[in-house]
Amino acid sequence: MSVDSKLPTHFEEKNYQFYGHNIKITMFKGASLGVSSFVWAPGMVLCRYFEAEKFDFTGKKVIELGSGTGIVGILVALLGGDVIMTDRPNVMKQIEYNIVANIPSSSRHRAQTRALDWGIDQDKFPADVDVVLGTDIVYSPTQFPNLLKTLHHFCQEKTTIYLCSDVKYREGSVKFHDEIVPEQFNSELIHKIGTNRIFKVTKKN
Repeated sequence: MSVDSKLPTHFEEKNYQFYGHNIKITMFKGASLGVSSFVWAPGMVLCRYFEAEKFDFTGKKVIELGSGTGIVGILVALLGGDVIMTDRPNVMKQIEYNIVANIPSSSRHRAQTRALDWGIDQDKFPADVDVVLGTDIVYSPTQFPNLLKTLHHFCQEKTTIYLCSDVKYREGSVKFHDEIVPEQFNSELIHKIGTNRIFKVTKKN
């Protein structure tokens, strides 16, 4: 992976510890990435959940929606997963920068990045994934139909989707998780802390 090493004029770095891994995340605050240049609580909650439950992603094909800084996908790659981290095209450099900073070159082939526009580009991706990840991606009701189309594309018989959302501070999140998703998928609340909830979603027979 070839990455432009030049940082934006304004950036912020933070260190996180999971599974004994020190993950240094650089947030491109001066690159007009909006909400994508932050590490939000749901991402941290899902990482802590994977750590507490001792998840092992070895051999798993994983796709992450709305990767942002890449912190969740990077952790999953460090835990053995073959991960495709996706977001809008202008976010790719931030994710790639953090991949190079945190994943050894010998393992970097298991961490890919691709732009994905929900509801439009998902058919360009293989659907045979084991795990779909999405943290803090449920916040804009106008995007729910496109997000659902994307989830349906990737949600096959063997697929497990983990969605982590702040259900208090994200518009439409409660309705999305309590009403819309259960109509179309099997959905189970598996963890909650504060206003953050993790849902395990699978294909409805």
